[in-house]
Amino acid sequence: FATIMEWADEFRRMRVHANAETPADAQVAKDFGAEGIGLVRTEHMFFEGSRIVAMREMILASDENDRRAALSKLLEMQRADMVKLFKIMDGMPVTVRLLDPPLHEFIPHTEAEMDSVARAAQVPLERVRRRSAELREANPMLGHRGCRLAVTYPEICEMQARAIFEAAAEVGRSTSSGKAPVAEVMVPLVATLKEIEVLKKVIDSTAKAVQEEQ
Repeated sequence: FATIMEWADEFRRMRVHANAETPADAQVAKDFGAEGIGLVRTEHMFFEGSRIVAMREMILASDENDRRAALSKLLEMQRADMVKLFKIMDGMPVTVRLLDPPLHEFIPHTEAEMDSVARAAQVPLERVRRRSAELREANPMLGHRGCRLAVTYPEICEMQARAIFEAAAEVGRSTSSGKAPVAEVMVPLVATLKEIEVLKKVIDSTAKAVQEEQ
């Protein structure tokens, strides 16, 4: 395979970027010749262990303060993931897509599973039932997800942008190769100019805040 790819390098006119969310996937992609990550699906980073618990705490939060408290836990996890990806890619571009799927995908629907979520998140079972019903959609592929979720809850977009920029700054300070991380932020499912204008302000202001803090 490597020999064939080397032959192709003599004639190709395009670069190949990979889909990767984990350090293992990123390393494999790089070893196979990928010259960047074209899509980091950040939602895939939230489904394991304590991460899914914090994600569900954010979804079940009753107000912005509680939501931000849960997001602060996710910030540490997301930033650590991004640091690993930027280190592996070593100056190659990494395109990070902000949270895309509807929130109901993170909440189970059977009574036993909802009871387990309620106990893990330390909230009443009725709150989990009610939130699950609130999040149910007739057509979730076109509903409250992607950029529309971030417009409703800009603190989610802010947390993810901060994780990306803080990770890039950390790796940029510590890199031995002299290659600064190339971080690109993808806003998913944009349908109108207003949506991107609203979220660009959040991302830009977060980038400025991180820059001033470094």
